[in-house]
Amino acid sequence: MADFYDNVKIYIKAGNGGNGCISFRREKYVSHGGPDGGDGGNGGNIVFAIDKGTNTLLDFRTRRKFVAANGGNGMPAKFHGATADDLIIPVPEGTVIKDAATGKVIKDMSMCEPYTVCRGGKGGWGNRHFATPTRQVPRFAKNGLDGEEREVILELKMLADVGFVGMPNVGKSTLLSMISQARPKIANYHFTTLSPMLGVVSVGENKGFVAADIPGLIEGASEGAGLGYDFLRHVDRCRLLVHVVDISGSEGRDPIADVKMINEELRNYSDELAARPQIIAANKCDILDAETAESVKAGFEKFADSLGCEVIYISAASGDNVKTLCHEVYDRLQELPPVTIYEPEYEQQEKEPASPCDITVTKDGEMWAVEGEWLKWLMSGINFDDRESLMYFEKMMRENGVIAKMRELGISDGDEVDLYGLEFDFVD
Repeated sequence: MADFYDNVKIYIKAGNGGNGCISFRREKYVSHGGPDGGDGGNGGNIVFAIDKGTNTLLDFRTRRKFVAANGGNGMPAKFHGATADDLIIPVPEGTVIKDAATGKVIKDMSMCEPYTVCRGGKGGWGNRHFATPTRQVPRFAKNGLDGEEREVILELKMLADVGFVGMPNVGKSTLLSMISQARPKIANYHFTTLSPMLGVVSVGENKGFVAADIPGLIEGASEGAGLGYDFLRHVDRCRLLVHVVDISGSEGRDPIADVKMINEELRNYSDELAARPQIIAANKCDILDAETAESVKAGFEKFADSLGCEVIYISAASGDNVKTLCHEVYDRLQELPPVTIYEPEYEQQEKEPASPCDITVTKDGEMWAVEGEWLKWLMSGINFDDRESLMYFEKMMRENGVIAKMRELGISDGDEVDLYGLEFDFVD
């Protein structure tokens, strides 16, 4: 399992917006050029895209942090800062992106276009936007907004129409190699297959289906025995299960008991998965004891009838009746719903500055400390050494109700106030 990754948590962050520029037109023979600071560029988005050439999340084994580039800062002469390129993260088709905090599905990367999960921050305005008839020399600009960030879980659920399930060493890998170009490792011992394998099966011109060979289950898999049942997530989408069983009992096991045990493990994983339609592929029929073959088949078919499952006797090693199985699988698939695509459960919202009145007020001795996300964002673009910039700051505080909110929370005239290192006496 060392070379197969199908579940990983990563941190992603979109780029911050570039800062607006404080600049004034300086040109020969132009005495009053006015402000010409350009705006900052937008930060890069985090975009996930399907990579058809991969089928594991192995690339995320050593890299768990992805940060997009920040937008360029604005420049003089109204030059706009560069908008940063998006950071494209390639993932295998079938990868489900979930929010790590809530577990909700953000996007199922199946048969879809590239998808933006984190949006870059917007660039800040240059000082030219703040020029008014009474404020003709604005010496302040706006900083860019921060890009969105979050932790997400990438969970690979392969896109397969059919899933081969069964005990170890019953011939699932041999069967897949016979009907497709997939080349799984094949050997006469348990757990030869350590990771799911996909194969495209053709049953005629422009007709076919995708099959997945799932590593063998054993009794107690739901408690972690053997390889556990983590790999069953790769048959979550399968519309049909082919239950491969060793009808010959070559390893001393009872085929009926094997089917019961595997179905119980499927039920422990998911009632929905256990209820999927099944075809039983009774493998190794060519080495079935001739003297007991009829009675074994009769008893097994009676059991299969009780489950409502069709039985097809095959030999994956020799190819006997394998084509019949493939055509039956294809015909059954035509009657079943299409592959499941998971609908988004997580509603993304446009990132905006927090509410101006969303502030916290604490008192340490005689000093009141006021904090808030919007307040911090406003102060980031203020030049407190410039009178007009300071007047703009006071105006924004009053118009957005911050001053009134501070008084409501207990601050009175004459009290000392600390705003992120800016200390002053409160006067309303």
